[in-house]
Amino acid sequence: MIEVILFQPEIPQNTGNVGRLCSFAGCRLHLIHPLGFEINDKNLRRAGMDYWKKLDVLEHKDWESFLSCPNRPKNIHLFTTHAKKTLWECKFERDDGLLFGNEGHGSPDFVHKWLKDNRVCIPKGKDGLRSLNLAVSVGIGVYEAIRQTSL
Repeated sequence: MIEVILFQPEIPQNTGNVGRLCSFAGCRLHLIHPLGFEINDKNLRRAGMDYWKKLDVLEHKDWESFLSCPNRPKNIHLFTTHAKKTLWECKFERDDGLLFGNEGHGSPDFVHKWLKDNRVCIPKGKDGLRSLNLAVSVGIGVYEAIRQTSL
């Protein structure tokens, strides 16, 4: 199983869409607080609330709580625009975690330092655009990891 980790997500619709993707793909979702919203029907309804009840989700009060959780993935890949290695060059394995920063600020420096040797990026597209929507990025990362681990 691939595990998705969202570091302090800010936009409920993105988190709802990621939750829906995780339910569909059989992934566990980790949410690292604080979140920029409350998890409730109103915030998540359009994006995936009907899937939320079937979602394998773990919430962590902060980064330290996530690190000390016995159910967290041991091998974690940080998806960031600051990486040199692309996800095509990365070797994913079963039970890996894919970590994504939040929509406004990405991942803080201490997360980058902790995962300095395990940072990957999605190759840039046409005209050097900088980044994709969080839910789209998660979808790309999850399905590449599933493709590699299901062969």
